[in-house]
Amino acid sequence: MGLQSALSTALTGMNAAETSIDVVGNNVANSNTVGFKESEALFATQFLQTQSLGSAPTTNTGGTNPRQIGLGVQIAQITPDFTQGTIEISSNSLDMAIQGDGFFIVQGSDGAEVYTRNGQFSTNSDNELVTINGQRVLGYGVDDDFIIQETSLQPITIPLGSSSVAQATQNVFLEGTLIPTGQIGDTPEIIQSAILSNGNYEVPSNLGASDIESVAPPNVSTTTAGADPTAGSIAAGTYSYRLIYRDSDGNQTTQSDIIGPITTTGTPLLDQSIELSGLPTISDPYVGLDIYRSMDGGDYQYVTTRTAADPLSYIDSAAQGSLGAVLNTNSLDIGNYSYYITFFDNAGGTLESRPTANIGPVSITSTDQRVRIDNIPWPTGGDFDSVRIYRNLSNDSSSYHLVTTLTGGETSYMDGIPDADIISEKEINLDGPAIGFGTLLTDVVCRDGATYTALFDLGTSESGTLTFTGRKGGRTLGTQELVITETTTVLDLMEFMNESMGIQETPGPDPLNPIPGDPGGSITGDSRIQFTSNMGVQNALDIGLSAFQLSVGGAPAEPVTLPFNSVQTAEGEGTVTDFIVYDSLGIPLAVRITTVLETKTSTGTSYRWFAESPDNDPITGVETAVGTGVITFDGEGNLVSVSEATVSIDRRNVASESPLEFELDFSQISGLAEESSSVNASRQDGSGAGSLSSFIITETGRIVGVFSNGISRDLGQIRLARFPNNNGLEQIGANLFARGVNSGLPIGGDPGANGIGTITAGAVELSNTDIGQNLIELILASTQYRGGARVITAVQELLDELMALRR
Repeated sequence: MGLQSALSTALTGMNAAETSIDVVGNNVANSNTVGFKESEALFATQFLQTQSLGSAPTTNTGGTNPRQIGLGVQIAQITPDFTQGTIEISSNSLDMAIQGDGFFIVQGSDGAEVYTRNGQFSTNSDNELVTINGQRVLGYGVDDDFIIQETSLQPITIPLGSSSVAQATQNVFLEGTLIPTGQIGDTPEIIQSAILSNGNYEVPSNLGASDIESVAPPNVSTTTAGADPTAGSIAAGTYSYRLIYRDSDGNQTTQSDIIGPITTTGTPLLDQSIELSGLPTISDPYVGLDIYRSMDGGDYQYVTTRTAADPLSYIDSAAQGSLGAVLNTNSLDIGNYSYYITFFDNAGGTLESRPTANIGPVSITSTDQRVRIDNIPWPTGGDFDSVRIYRNLSNDSSSYHLVTTLTGGETSYMDGIPDADIISEKEINLDGPAIGFGTLLTDVVCRDGATYTALFDLGTSESGTLTFTGRKGGRTLGTQELVITETTTVLDLMEFMNESMGIQETPGPDPLNPIPGDPGGSITGDSRIQFTSNMGVQNALDIGLSAFQLSVGGAPAEPVTLPFNSVQTAEGEGTVTDFIVYDSLGIPLAVRITTVLETKTSTGTSYRWFAESPDNDPITGVETAVGTGVITFDGEGNLVSVSEATVSIDRRNVASESPLEFELDFSQISGLAEESSSVNASRQDGSGAGSLSSFIITETGRIVGVFSNGISRDLGQIRLARFPNNNGLEQIGANLFARGVNSGLPIGGDPGANGIGTITAGAVELSNTDIGQNLIELILASTQYRGGARVITAVQELLDELMALRR
């Protein structure tokens, strides 16, 4: 029994030595494996053969000890050594080393969580962080706003080059000087358009060249007069006659030469009447010949009218007291005359259409001529009930005065009124009915000389796009668009222009410091659109000839000739500065800040600032004014206060956060006296969109991405796990550990928390294998193995001797 047990006992020693050599071999083999933890084989005695348990001391003996023979050795544990390995700097920024307790959490092939100390990481085609064996590294991800989502572990993603981010502007920092010695801004720029008219009203049709002519008196060269014995009632006296043609509308030519004189005695049967013979014939356009008579050099009074059916002679026996109206002897002055005809609301007394085209000219060469106008048009609608005729003066071809107002439907008119009688009458308004706020834009007409143009004619289209580019302070403003339809009014246009030019109206957004003056748009008494700018030279408005462009039906845009001119020049010291800010999507927005000296006293000065942005995007309209406030300085030029410093830009029709609000920092602005004022935007804290270009990993495992625009954002959070008993973990190969039955549950946390070690990025933890110690253990194990072999050899020899006893 003894020799046989020695064989098995020696064998256990050899088996233990083999195991120890295997462990040492594995340690040495992984001496260059990142994150490897060497192991140690721990031995324990195996069974014992008890020959005697011994005896306790008695009164007669001192007692005996147990007699036991060991039966070999067993491997009690193969224990990993989790002491810290050496940290070595790596060339890979994704590499990470744990200093202290803990494991990286990775996703196993079956989706379960496994653990490793090997921090040699890279990214796959999905930008996921993976181990050298392809396991995904787990941690906390981020949402679309780059906020860490501490809900569940998920693969860490580092989307280099593909992810982008922008930073909305929150602050703009200004610097410069606003001098206290300039001129106070108390005079605004005022601009106004050409005269505009409402083309919605009926316009009289134009007359032709044949519709106007000069008219001479009747030809009376063959007409004679003599006393007649026919019984009558003409008293004794000296008589003379004049003849005048009359048309169907009652218009008369000028009078003929004098016929006579004829002297009568009033003697019965001798000369009680006067016979006119050889009267001129009547032809179109005249229907009658009016006869007027004068007695003893007095006025010519109406006697009778002869028609074409009457004989060419007439016996006058009318009593003097029975005669009619006195002859109108007026005739035109010598000169050239032209006419205009308008429709007029005689009942209302105010509304008047724009005129026909100019009629004429007609040359008057003698003082006995008149001008006849035929085919006079009449209104067909309900806006007008009469016709007005205007004529220039013989010595002023550009001044047209009212000649007459026709109310009876006349289709012709004979003008013989001299200049002296009309020079004080109303002058013509060539532009026509005035516009109002409710006038449709498609009805707005502008006159250029004799040409009337519908400025916003849509033709057969239902709508058109009007673009407008104004100027302020000598600088071009952003182009804005207005869709014009058949219902768009003048008020709509004015509000559009007001918003496009950034005019800030009283009281403004800062009611404690109302905007001075009365800025904004209006319609003048002579039918012009007028705009009053905010105070200051830098806020002076200007609208060029090409400021308006209209596109209709997809056709190329055409200029709209709507000229504006300045009627008051702005005054006021100030500055202007332009800069760019960014909204939440990184869209660049242009902003202009103007300032104007508002007050100056013995104790300080104040400037008002105005902000405008062509990129302001409200729900409706094109408002470009985005802020205003007052900057106050004390007597030493120090900034005292800013009543309002917020600029608010609407972003309603884009996906950006709305409004974009940022603060203007005036702290670096002084009120000291220099040669001139100047303000500049030194910096702003927003940025446009940028792509992820690099990243850093902090000791706490936070992955922070750095974008090409300089912004940094969180990309994820590395999570580590520690165990109550690391030695209880199950090694599953590929540098991985799995939770074992004796490891305890994993305790997760951020690096540096919950007793977990920290992370060093760009480094790796080397194997903690001690080559020297392992070589010593290798020598000991091999010695142990050889010793066991010698035991077996010795037992074999003894058994051989025992077997030899038979011989």
